[in-house]
Amino acid sequence: MAETFTSLLIITIVSFLAPLIAQSIPRKPVPETVLLLIAGAVLGPNILGVVGINTPIQMLSDFGLAFLFLLAGYEIDPKELTDQEGKRGLYTWIISFGLAFMISVFLPIFAQGAEGPIVTALILTTTALGTLMPILQENDLLGTRVGDLVIKYGTWGELGPVLAMALLLSTRSKIETSLILLAFFFLAIAIGLIGARSKAKESRIYRFLEERADTTSQTSVRATVMILIALVAFSAIFDLDIVLGAFAAGFVLRFIVPEGSQRLESKLNAMAYGLFIPIFFVCSGARVNLFAVGRNPGLLLIFIVMLVLLRTIPIYVALSTGKTTNELSSHNRLSIALYCTTALPIVVAVTSVAATNGFMTNEVASVLVAAAAVTVLIMPLLASIAYRVNDVHPVDAVREMYADPKDRAHIWQEHLEVERDEAHKRKVLADQLETEHHREFDDGESYLQQELDHIARLQKENHLQGRLTIQEMELLHRKMLEDMQKHKEQDLKQD
Repeated sequence: MAETFTSLLIITIVSFLAPLIAQSIPRKPVPETVLLLIAGAVLGPNILGVVGINTPIQMLSDFGLAFLFLLAGYEIDPKELTDQEGKRGLYTWIISFGLAFMISVFLPIFAQGAEGPIVTALILTTTALGTLMPILQENDLLGTRVGDLVIKYGTWGELGPVLAMALLLSTRSKIETSLILLAFFFLAIAIGLIGARSKAKESRIYRFLEERADTTSQTSVRATVMILIALVAFSAIFDLDIVLGAFAAGFVLRFIVPEGSQRLESKLNAMAYGLFIPIFFVCSGARVNLFAVGRNPGLLLIFIVMLVLLRTIPIYVALSTGKTTNELSSHNRLSIALYCTTALPIVVAVTSVAATNGFMTNEVASVLVAAAAVTVLIMPLLASIAYRVNDVHPVDAVREMYADPKDRAHIWQEHLEVERDEAHKRKVLADQLETEHHREFDDGESYLQQELDHIARLQKENHLQGRLTIQEMELLHRKMLEDMQKHKEQDLKQD
């Protein structure tokens, strides 16, 4: 027991320090997630050995994984997965999986045996959507055109491998596994329908949950946790990956509360990111054997290169040839593809199953987990650079540096300053819009809400940038202020 609490204390200290360290690094290039993984690798049993992964710590880590995917599933609108872009994301994943499978048949680099090609195809076509969600939020991409496409393509990179792993790597017969998945599907649907109907009819139970939601009972949080654990328990009992149950719980919660609930989200975020999710990332890092990575650096590099070839490039091509996405700038298409190449939780799960069943050695599994952790660092960083590259105008910068090579450093610095100024203006204007959002008129109607909704629609429909330009935001903000002034003048005339 003392060992468990000692490990937990060290993990919580690391969790507290990670955001402070991330914030202190200029321009914040390293996500907190990466710092937690690095800390886990250094403090874990393979190096310093001060953090032990015993049964209680592992249980808390599993809760962190479950909450990570609950929140990821909650952010996804199931309707968007079945529209033209969502279907294209599914087809892209299927093509990537097929290519990875064929390559691994002829080049069994990572896993061997009859199941080796399946294992390899799964780890090379995954997207760590749960890991990406906090990164997208930190980068203010949620709700933008780019953020929406990352979710659409990334969801299939998460859901596809989970379902494929349940079907193809199960020790049961395919028919038995299919029946279990079908039963799981109907259970999730039943929970969602019961909750949605209770909310729509404002039943006695629903009213009770609402009345006690902010008391010591915290009924809404308890109900959410009950749904999460019910679906995760079903997954565990029938040897399905708990990610499937957690992901389904997020979908169910979104089905029950389609309009969202800021109050509930705030409580879930506090509980998940305050304790459980940091424990999961530290424990994931603790599984990484850095000495094994040092002995096989080439294997790590091969994995990342193959991930780019089989995930980044197909998504970029799909976006470039899609009718609704081909007008996106090449930089934003590349940014989306790079974000979707971030891998970790599914790689941890698949390599664990493969090593246990003898399809993969423990040393190779450790290297692949480390490689997946590296993608959490480099892919969002590269994606962020690609997203902002329009503001820097790199082509113009290269031309200017070529014309005046002696002044290269100064020219590039000027272009970086342009990017910083643009980002600052964008933030100031966004803050102004948020301030106007909270202003209410005397008649009780939020007139500016209509304007903000219009801006949101333009934001999602903007195919060239994936976001509003500074000029567009300034024009819209000016129009809002003019409309507000006209509205006030009309009220004065009526008075």
